[in-house]
Amino acid sequence: MQQMLILASQSPRRKELLSQLGYKFKTLAANIDETVIKGELPAQYVLRLAKEKAQFIAQQQSEDCIVLGSDTSVVLNQRILGKPENIEQCCQQLMLLSNNTHQVLTAIAAVKNKQIVSALITTEVTFKTLTIDEIKRYWQTGEPQDKAGAYGIQGIGGQFVTQINGSYSAVVGLPLYETAKLLAELGRPTPIQATKTANHSKHGETL
Repeated sequence: MQQMLILASQSPRRKELLSQLGYKFKTLAANIDETVIKGELPAQYVLRLAKEKAQFIAQQQSEDCIVLGSDTSVVLNQRILGKPENIEQCCQQLMLLSNNTHQVLTAIAAVKNKQIVSALITTEVTFKTLTIDEIKRYWQTGEPQDKAGAYGIQGIGGQFVTQINGSYSAVVGLPLYETAKLLAELGRPTPIQATKTANHSKHGETL
């Protein structure tokens, strides 16, 4: 019997990406403090939050359960750009990203029986030159309002991107390759990986 897999997030984007790997799982929201600690670097911040989200849910589950946590931050010159609270903040953030290259840091962490494995993925994203009017119209769509860095690459905001160097799925919120690798380390391969392993075993027996 497979261990239960829980995604420590209610993000529809992360749910869709984890489903894309073929996993069956349930989702639970991790209620943690996401305040940046003074002096904490962006990479340290996203790794800490991914681990804390996974550990928060894991504490409430049986030990053989696997919990996956993830966190994503948009970073420019080591500054974390959070979710804009109003149109002014949206304009400020997107004008910083305009005609510029920034980093999207996504950390994932998986917990099972107090064992924890984690990974940090850095992707570089380059924006075209934006105008204030363009940004204001984008704000009116409602998309930037719950997005780190005030844009969604998988939505309308994708048209701002001229180049991406790294993992697209990590920018959306859950890196597919690294997630499958991490969960396999804890004994929960994807259905394709599991089939591949089974076929190798069967092939070995016929020899």
